[in-house]
Amino acid sequence: MTEDTRTDANWADHARSLEPEAVPTGRRGFVVTSLAAGFALATQPVSAQTITTGTEGLTAGEVKIPAAGGAMPAYRAQPAGGKGLPVVLVVHEIFGVHEYIKDVCRRFAKAGYLAVAPDLYARQGRVDNLEGIQEIFKVVSQVPDAQVLGDLDAAAAWAAANGGDGEKLGVTGFCWGGRIVWLYAAHQPKVKAGGAWYGSLVARANSNAALQPKHPVDVAGALKGPVLGLYGEADQGIPVGTVDQMRAALKAAGDRSEIILYPKGNHGFHADYRPMYQKEHAEDGWKRLLTWFKRHGVA
Repeated sequence: MTEDTRTDANWADHARSLEPEAVPTGRRGFVVTSLAAGFALATQPVSAQTITTGTEGLTAGEVKIPAAGGAMPAYRAQPAGGKGLPVVLVVHEIFGVHEYIKDVCRRFAKAGYLAVAPDLYARQGRVDNLEGIQEIFKVVSQVPDAQVLGDLDAAAAWAAANGGDGEKLGVTGFCWGGRIVWLYAAHQPKVKAGGAWYGSLVARANSNAALQPKHPVDVAGALKGPVLGLYGEADQGIPVGTVDQMRAALKAAGDRSEIILYPKGNHGFHADYRPMYQKEHAEDGWKRLLTWFKRHGVA
């Protein structure tokens, strides 16, 4: 299929402004130039309940997105021949853009969206081929929030010029990406709505203030579009107390965001390829998110 080159003027202007100086990163070039096939090594063996969404009726596959410092690899899925489509940025988990994230993009495409998932660690290194979580942390700990937000801007600009409607912009993310959703909703004025799946809400003991100067609880009063937070009460990494903190901050700010706390919900309850998957919570959260996007103009 030939790419739709219709350009949204505002996003096109932004895309042209993406010079290396725009995003402070210690390493400006991309050391990862393509996405991996299959699932990340650290997540295997893959569960038998893994969902597989086909590409029938879709244009789906890897693309290269112009970003500060070079070409950023990303996965894109959209209805074949679609134009003026609502856009969803899909922010990957700590394991990067592997098969699960690609499948999530295809699920959005089946629902009528242009979904794009950029590799947000591509300047720092690969994680899909790393076996241990500590090895992965070594890479992820080098990724500045400013770089991530700039790369998401680049992905949104690319989507607006390739079949998407830049005025109908949503963002969703899982785990590591769930935290980023809150930050991006405070960063980008065009965001109409977000969906954060079990992303951390407050600073952790090992947070690097230079690379992660703010956390979701710090930006509760600055959200440009409302966020639907999807969390589990049994999540050991995100205590219920921090969810309560975020709810209080949102209420104090008069924000329209909402947080759903699933009873006995695990961390990663949407990750159907892993043992922590909880089908009932995952399906309910997905339905809620699609409704949330439609309610707030991402449709």
